[in-house]
Amino acid sequence: MGCSSSSTENKKSEKVVKAALVIQNWYRGYRARLKARQHYALTIFQSIEYADEQGQMQLSNFFTFMLENFTPSRKEDPALVSRLFETTFQDIKDRRDYVGLIDVPDSYEGPRLEFPLTFTDIGQLLEAFKQQQILHAHYVLGVLFETRKLLKQMPNFTHVKTSPSKEITVCGDLHGKLDDLFLIFYKNGLPSGNNPYVFNGDFVDRGSNSIEVLMILLVSFLVYPNDLHLNRGNHEDFMMNMRYGFTREILNKYKLHGKKILQILEEVYTLLPIGTIIDNEILVIHGGISESTDLNLLHRLERSKMRSVLMPPVSINKDNATDLKKSKMGITLTAPGRVRSSDLSSEQLSKHEWEQIVDILWSDPRGRKGCYPNTSRGGGCYFGPDVTSKVLNKYQLKMLIRSHECKHDGYEICHDGKVITIFSASNYYEEGSNRGAYIRLGCGMNPRFFQYRVTSSTCMSPLHHRVHAMENSAIRILKERIISRKTDLMHAFQLRDHSRSGKISIAQWAFSMESILGLNLPWRSLSSRLVNIDKSGNVDYMSSFQDVHIEKPVKEVHSTLIETLYRYRSDLQIIFNVIDSDHSGMISMEEFRTMWKLFRTHYSVDIDDSQVDALANTMDLNKDGSIDFNEFLKAFYVVHKYEKLSTSEAS
Repeated sequence: MGCSSSSTENKKSEKVVKAALVIQNWYRGYRARLKARQHYALTIFQSIEYADEQGQMQLSNFFTFMLENFTPSRKEDPALVSRLFETTFQDIKDRRDYVGLIDVPDSYEGPRLEFPLTFTDIGQLLEAFKQQQILHAHYVLGVLFETRKLLKQMPNFTHVKTSPSKEITVCGDLHGKLDDLFLIFYKNGLPSGNNPYVFNGDFVDRGSNSIEVLMILLVSFLVYPNDLHLNRGNHEDFMMNMRYGFTREILNKYKLHGKKILQILEEVYTLLPIGTIIDNEILVIHGGISESTDLNLLHRLERSKMRSVLMPPVSINKDNATDLKKSKMGITLTAPGRVRSSDLSSEQLSKHEWEQIVDILWSDPRGRKGCYPNTSRGGGCYFGPDVTSKVLNKYQLKMLIRSHECKHDGYEICHDGKVITIFSASNYYEEGSNRGAYIRLGCGMNPRFFQYRVTSSTCMSPLHHRVHAMENSAIRILKERIISRKTDLMHAFQLRDHSRSGKISIAQWAFSMESILGLNLPWRSLSSRLVNIDKSGNVDYMSSFQDVHIEKPVKEVHSTLIETLYRYRSDLQIIFNVIDSDHSGMISMEEFRTMWKLFRTHYSVDIDDSQVDALANTMDLNKDGSIDFNEFLKAFYVVHKYEKLSTSEAS
């Protein structure tokens, strides 16, 4: 009897264990599938981010092409040449001429800074920004002028020392994420003589609180210039700011004095150090290195000449100015030919120096040996473990700390522990997409990593809800990319649809998507979220464009033109902003046509000029011969079907 009871109990236990194993295996598979979906979403975000940066980098070629094919129309006012390639900031007067002319009214309830600044001002600023107060333009300009004065005294590389009792904290990209900066200071303490920091570039852009992040960092730098170190990133660049949001943020928050802030900020960027060396062992730079990185040259070049990565050295002869047709833009198309000689050589870096800085601001490490072009970003290079060892050994260094890339865990170690990537903006792409992190370093100690994530109510939701939201956001921006190339994709699909059935294989569809979009994405894995697939495994390729279309400002306009203007709208906006020397937001129809012709030629855009003329005339609402180019470009936007339905239901 007793034996029978024991046998029954054993069988029950076996069933329980088997059930537990089944549940455990199911849950592991479920988690793995969620992680795979999360990984695909992050891959989409990153691929599109890098493709945008590649487009931004290609603008440097366009500006060179533009200067070689245009000539200043007025010798006394070569506005475009000055804007693009001169590094003197003659219009910026001293502090009194700028700050002294801006009064702070008694009604202003925000923080009031007193120069010279003290530790109290840091605390005051933090509390004010937590209350979402705006720092008055008078104080913003004051901080920028004081920062400019101090930065002029600094070398290209800051050399710092640590000890076991005095560690240093290295933070990566913040990108205007104010809550991340608050969290870092809460966990790690405020900057001080005993708590030094290195902030490794990309303080601004993308996030909505870039000016607040920048002001906190600059005020802390002014209070502790020997203990808070700021490195320049690839987004400390006024032309990057035009594309990625910081320029717009400043002009929205400082409507009266925003242009003055941008003007002095442009110079402050050029004066930021380009790296930090800790204990003569650890090199901290924003991007990376190349096989030709020359730290000796980087130590001695004039960093203030590097205004923007989009402004490579170019030969311009101002004496070529002739009495051509007058325009606010100050330029007109000349006969084919290249501009020779140079009066600007003293104003520019040499090509080799410029490339050296581009490499340290834009490069990324990879597992493959060697050094090869960074095709994803369009600037800098990919460098392998052999390049890392070679450069570190050459300069008796042990480690490279860099930022520049979003990492899921906030940091990543590669190249046999010799390269560390640190990224401090959590939730960079979407809520829950990644953690932020910082590193603490001390003499003779191993690096210690601290991770965090700014939380909100959505982070309390289950993982599958968060992954679903992230996935939807990624698919949304991918569909916008797809619809902007509809004409090209349709042509690629139809070339493979020999039977004209409207269907092709998944392999053919995936090949077409990659050949046109060039995003290096796992299209087969993403196909179930993007297209309809029949039982035979064939793709209805027209479903690639379902639920999304580009809104036309004028119904008669050809779809090809609409797609082209939508695809290049960010590039065109930067070009028009550069041309708009008086910041009016308006350009003449003549300027618009002339610039479009040059843009079309350089980018090999097959669009008839008459179509653009007709559209521009339609957008000239009051028929005064000028168009608001920002409004013009905003007229092209993507409509998602589900958004349209939501709007209808709400109304």
